[in-house]
Amino acid sequence: MRKNVKQIIERLNEHYGTEYICYLNHENAWQLLIATILSAQCTDARVNEVTKKLFKKYDTLEKFANANIKKLEKDIYSTGFYHNKAKNIIECAKMLIEKYDGEVPSDIEQLTKLPGVGRKTANVIRGNIYHIQSIVVDTHVKRISRKLGLTKNEDPEKIEYDLMKALPKEHWILWNIQIIAHGRSLCTAKNPNCAECFLRDLCERSE
Repeated sequence: MRKNVKQIIERLNEHYGTEYICYLNHENAWQLLIATILSAQCTDARVNEVTKKLFKKYDTLEKFANANIKKLEKDIYSTGFYHNKAKNIIECAKMLIEKYDGEVPSDIEQLTKLPGVGRKTANVIRGNIYHIQSIVVDTHVKRISRKLGLTKNEDPEKIEYDLMKALPKEHWILWNIQIIAHGRSLCTAKNPNCAECFLRDLCERSE
């Protein structure tokens, strides 16, 4: 397994590089937090389209905290699950202002106590804002990590811990970045291009 992981990482580095990239557009920590809440069951491209206008209309955390929920629902409608997302965004903004003076915390326990914030969202913040090595388990990471034999679990939190054991710590953030790129280009969910995949010989489920 260790030999395989080393080979997988070397090939991912070669094909996708080692630059830290965030696929959600943002200018600060609270914008990334809100964008990540919106990204649940939604593409990053769609979220970026929505936040382009959203962050101009609500250009402070206070404006989100005081937002009219019906108007906010309308603003984020196209991201799906807009009732829950609007409620969580308003409550999250209020909590950040009241408890953390408007600053987004870096501690995983504090982050996951914020409305609408699970481990995935918390780890996005920790990795992208605070550069704390952390593993983000999204749909690409879940699917492809299982195909590569790095986990057999379905539960995202269990997958996160499996990957923490399997991967060197310095590669935790990069894993998400590279696997998203791989999941969008070659190893797509519906039609994986196994014939062209540079990881085919290391994949347990290549076709």
